[in-house]
Amino acid sequence: MMYYPELSEELSGIIRNRRSIYADEFVKGDIPDTLLEEILVNATWAPTHKMTEPWRFLVFRGEYLEEYGRYMAAYYREYYSKNLSGQALDEKLDYLERYPRNAACMIGVVLVRNEKIGLPEWEEIAAVSSAVQNIALTCTANNIGSYWSTKSVAIDYVSGFGLAPHEKSLGLLYLGYPSEDRTVSRKKRSPLSKKVTFLP
Repeated sequence: MMYYPELSEELSGIIRNRRSIYADEFVKGDIPDTLLEEILVNATWAPTHKMTEPWRFLVFRGEYLEEYGRYMAAYYREYYSKNLSGQALDEKLDYLERYPRNAACMIGVVLVRNEKIGLPEWEEIAAVSSAVQNIALTCTANNIGSYWSTKSVAIDYVSGFGLAPHEKSLGLLYLGYPSEDRTVSRKKRSPLSKKVTFLP
């Protein structure tokens, strides 16, 4: 059996260094089309039971980033107006409007249910989640930040782009270039002894 320790070490480093990086930690920059295509192709190589490939992706760039900012500000205006007023409310809504602008793009994540093969929905969602992880890992390998937003505002926004009855929005992925002066997350994982049982 062949073993490639250098490749294994590199892969482990990518997995363990992946972090959610929020859009307000991005600096403006475009992802080359060839790299964006590679990111999306890698997504489609996720495990998929019965090869249903239960995903579809919408790529939002350019004016859509500003449109989504305005959408978020309008979406949350009533919610924040209950606790904020005057300048504080204006600042919050301005922050929401500006939030997506430094992203290189956003990717709408859509679950596509196979109506002929009756797989449980959780299996299809698990497959889409694996595809999203492939996106995140490919981004990490290329020094691109990513964050999967599953808030209602993200789900509702993607839902407005002509989804079929057998499709469901699973939110938005933000992709962009991390600012060099951002605070790097140092979160750890608990040891295997707390969550793995090796059976005799």
